[in-house]
Amino acid sequence: MNVVVVESPAKAKTINKYLGSDYTVLASYGHIRDLPSRDGSVRPDADFAMDWEVDAGARKHIQKIAEALRGAQHLYLATDPDREGEAISWHVLQVLGDKKALEGVDVKRVVFNEITRNAVRAAFDHPRDLDRELVEAYLARRALDYLVGFSLSPVLWRKLPGSRSAGRVQSVALRLVCEREAEIERFRAQEYWSVTGTFRTADGDEVTATLTHLNGKKLDKLALGDETAARAAVAAIEARDFTVASVERKQTRRHPAPPFTTSTLQQEASRKLGFGAKRTMMVAQRLYEGVAIGGETVGLITYMRTDGVQMAGEAVAAARDLVADRYGDRHLPEKPRAYKTKAKNAQEAHEAIRPTDMSRDPDAVTRYLDADQAKLYGLIWRRTVASQMESAVLDQVAVDIGPPDGAVTLRATGSVVAFDGFFRLYREGRDDSEDENGDRRLPDLKVGQALERMAVEPEQHFTQPPPRFTEASLVKRLEELGIGRPSTYAAILSVLQDRSYVTLVKNRFVPEDRGRLVTTFLTEFFEQYVEYSFTADLEEKLDDISAGRLDWKAVLRDFWAAFSRKVDETRELRVRDVLDALDAALGPHFFPDRPGGPDARACPACAEEGRDGGRLSLKLGRYGAFIGCANYPDCRYTRRLAVEDGEAPAEAAADTGPRVLGTDPASGLEVSVRKGPYGHYVQLGAGEGGDKPKRASLTRAMDPETLDLERALRLLALPREVGAHPETGHMITAGIGRYGPYLRHDGAYVSLKKDDDVLEIGLNRAVTLIAEKPAKAPPKVLGKHPDDGKPVTQRSGRYGPYVEHGKVRATLPKGLSADAVTLDKAVELLAAKAAKGGDGKAKSGRGKGGARTKTR
Repeated sequence: MNVVVVESPAKAKTINKYLGSDYTVLASYGHIRDLPSRDGSVRPDADFAMDWEVDAGARKHIQKIAEALRGAQHLYLATDPDREGEAISWHVLQVLGDKKALEGVDVKRVVFNEITRNAVRAAFDHPRDLDRELVEAYLARRALDYLVGFSLSPVLWRKLPGSRSAGRVQSVALRLVCEREAEIERFRAQEYWSVTGTFRTADGDEVTATLTHLNGKKLDKLALGDETAARAAVAAIEARDFTVASVERKQTRRHPAPPFTTSTLQQEASRKLGFGAKRTMMVAQRLYEGVAIGGETVGLITYMRTDGVQMAGEAVAAARDLVADRYGDRHLPEKPRAYKTKAKNAQEAHEAIRPTDMSRDPDAVTRYLDADQAKLYGLIWRRTVASQMESAVLDQVAVDIGPPDGAVTLRATGSVVAFDGFFRLYREGRDDSEDENGDRRLPDLKVGQALERMAVEPEQHFTQPPPRFTEASLVKRLEELGIGRPSTYAAILSVLQDRSYVTLVKNRFVPEDRGRLVTTFLTEFFEQYVEYSFTADLEEKLDDISAGRLDWKAVLRDFWAAFSRKVDETRELRVRDVLDALDAALGPHFFPDRPGGPDARACPACAEEGRDGGRLSLKLGRYGAFIGCANYPDCRYTRRLAVEDGEAPAEAAADTGPRVLGTDPASGLEVSVRKGPYGHYVQLGAGEGGDKPKRASLTRAMDPETLDLERALRLLALPREVGAHPETGHMITAGIGRYGPYLRHDGAYVSLKKDDDVLEIGLNRAVTLIAEKPAKAPPKVLGKHPDDGKPVTQRSGRYGPYVEHGKVRATLPKGLSADAVTLDKAVELLAAKAAKGGDGKAKSGRGKGGARTKTR
């Protein structure tokens, strides 16, 4: 017998079908153990010894694996083909070894980049040993993250009350967002003007051109700084006759982008589909682990955490065959396209993200997929096939128009697609300031050709501040700086939002004041450790560990020696020093200098009472930072940490009235998002005819400003079926209840975690959450009641431990532990409760105005 361990039950189910009856495939349900969240789990003084703790929910899965190994000959560790997958296999191996479950068992590691029959069987034909270097790179990363978090966070809590925590990579990402916001605040818009002229040929064709030269000098963007200058330029144009001065023609080629890596998939899904990084990875995980098609579960894409852009030779050949068959030989380049990764050490899951079978085009599989899966699979399929297509060819024309004296020149440009090439299938999305010129065809113009001037128009403009980061552009910037790795981007973005350091406003990151305080504190007192280059260099060292070029403990020793000294230094910091540094750095933000306005630091209370020296600055209290007066305690003026009377960005102003999203195609009723006393919700219709309209609450993670019709309809359709549990066969459903989003299975409810989306959660994650829910302890029978002989039990409830007899319940008093309750004491408590005339059960009802009331 052979035992195979994978991470998820969905993956186990698929692989089991490929391997046959000689193999037992079991799931570990993700990581089985981790460093406990307490000080001392990593001990630098003991050469970085690490104490691991097996997760309570994982114990039964490990026990099941151990039982299956009795009498087995082989154990195959078939977790994902990256650093994290190697770590899970290592943990499983260590725990099974501690349980003495591996005696006489040959242990091997197998990896496959796609879950298909051929790939899985090929992997089992070529097993290997556990990759020690990858495991050591994981250990180093985990130790670094732990040491930074458990060293920096207490410093933050003491010196900056109200702060949540700090992390090695998340703090650097937060710095990017905060520095971009500071750039925007420092920005001062500049006025400038442009002038365009419309000209007509003798054949009646019109040409629009923009002024580029005036008085024989080339104009830069800001050369025409006001309306007076623009009007003077218009007059100079209107005083002259024009001909075609020059015509420049050239042909350019646009090459297709390589297949997706993790980061480019997240960026493009954000641009084209509006998916966040977390949502993209959840959908990709389901496509990778398998979808039922034609009676067989098959993985549709290769592994989705990778920084490689190359494809297997057979995949390239399949893509080229498809291009030739569907689009003709003209769209097929002479040689296969080969791409190289830009990452210094792309050593995780090397192959790019691609379909496992090129012949499965989106039309062929859409009926087997949900809406998000279909969108993402279509994006991956088109990008992959396009990467092996011929380049697009564009004819570009630039025409200079001017008078004989050459005092004024206007330029017209045009671009026409001469051959569509890969454009026929796919065009890559663009971020801010990367606008791509669309087709603009110019008439056939000749040098010296006379043109009739039709109209000359000046137009006012203002320079624009740099844009805030979207999820796509932030991931792109992190990758450019070498910060983070494929498996970490989605988690970094989620942590920043979960800790209320940033908010997403219309899909753009805006730092909260709490986040700005943390960033400023770290840059002032831990500058080296939030430097972009330092963090990137550390990532390279981790890559060198995984490649066997560096010793992992040597890296930890070098880091900890300097870092621990810095932490010790900051422990001696006075709060006054911290406040002075924060006040100096953040003063321009909280006390902006408005030309012609009052002094933003002047205390209004002191001014009103005629008191001198009333100057506002940052203060720290037990609940966090605030703004207060220097004349305290004589002046007790305070205000919350915010820019007073500052204009909020237009996109941050939320509309409190109903926002119509569209019409429900099934009922024809209007769908809207509204705000009620308990938060935002979506509503179907307006309650016509006195009927109560159907409503569904938004979860905390959902932005009412960006919610679209599709997701609103999915909310209204809740609860939804997630899938049948692989062990019980019973259906798992997902919905939103009084206490938030939940899963329901076999009559039991499990709350979703912060990172889980009730609309997107798949079977694999659902089964994991159900397995992780602590089993409810059975009631403890204390004995029989002396009056009627019925059992008296001790139970644990929502409000703590209690005793029960029949319908009477009595909560245990403070100081009495559940283990110390005797039958006599329970009877005494129950009698006292019964004497009060209550059965002890919580009763719910409706008070005035429909408010929910509760008594106990």
